[in-house]
Amino acid sequence: MRDFFSKLLTGMSIGIVVSLIPNALLGEILKLFIPHYPMLQSILDMTVIVMSMLPVMIGVMVGITFKLSSIQTASVGIATMIGSGVVQKTADGLFTLNGIGVVVNAGVTAGLAVLFVQVLGNRLKEYSILLMPTLSILIPGMIGYLILPFVQDATGLLGELVAKLTTLQPIIMGALISVAFCLIILSPISTVGVATVIMLSGVGSGAANLGVVAAGVGLAFASYKANSLGTALAHVLGSPKIQMRNFFMKPKIALPMLITAAILGALAGVLNIQGTPYSAGFGLSGLVGPLNYMNLAEGGWTIKNISIMLSMFFILPIILNVTLIHYFSKKLNMVKAEDYKLHFE
Repeated sequence: MRDFFSKLLTGMSIGIVVSLIPNALLGEILKLFIPHYPMLQSILDMTVIVMSMLPVMIGVMVGITFKLSSIQTASVGIATMIGSGVVQKTADGLFTLNGIGVVVNAGVTAGLAVLFVQVLGNRLKEYSILLMPTLSILIPGMIGYLILPFVQDATGLLGELVAKLTTLQPIIMGALISVAFCLIILSPISTVGVATVIMLSGVGSGAANLGVVAAGVGLAFASYKANSLGTALAHVLGSPKIQMRNFFMKPKIALPMLITAAILGALAGVLNIQGTPYSAGFGLSGLVGPLNYMNLAEGGWTIKNISIMLSMFFILPIILNVTLIHYFSKKLNMVKAEDYKLHFE
């Protein structure tokens, strides 16, 4: 069971990062140039479409991680798409893409689909190419589709818990929300989904964003010795979710990042770091967090606001994480570089 869960999380991590990185790298930059060069809109649209392919990518990468055959892997991919809720039918009978779907349910459906195709094995013989894709849609795909509303409700409950935190005193609220989002970004749950469900804005959004920053920056520094530089940077430029498998296997590896998140979140309450429901879950990806803070800060792009932005989103996350990682690894011997090793380079 542990091995199954580990492989499932590894496949999900790869699928998530591969799908999200193009938009994370190009999204905000393209938005700056599109008013002057409208032809760039097509490139931005492509990156958004790739994001919506995330459930299929999760299914395919999970299949590859489990070393399934080509037909089995493709079947897991289409079943995962069905169960993710990424495709919705409008009142006009048209099919539309709904963001990235529900990532948790995509993972559940992918796991069910893997078990299903493994049980079938070679029993279908020469009829595999005819029956396996269809049966994968009808059984694991439909199971995922049927449980989707319940998973969405569970995500909504999590959102309500986060919403209750916004009623607390700003410093306490900032610390708790930042820690919550630091944990959520390391799970299959979508930080953007939680934030938009409750329309998290203001200091709450700013603190949430800093929680994601704490996770991304911390994991980049903690993992660079065990992984390539490009993989380390993917924690910041893409998503810290690539550490999902390691986090679930050894939750203690996130302690330096969680403490960093608490400190940054508290400071967000002091310095009035703000954001929008759509920036709360991005961290430094695409520079969405820092840019949104600058756009919302009183006075705009003043030297004071630029200094606060650089300190909160770049300097402090690096200093705090590096210091805490050193303390937890050298002094307490609780974590080591190998704990952050990713096995898909």
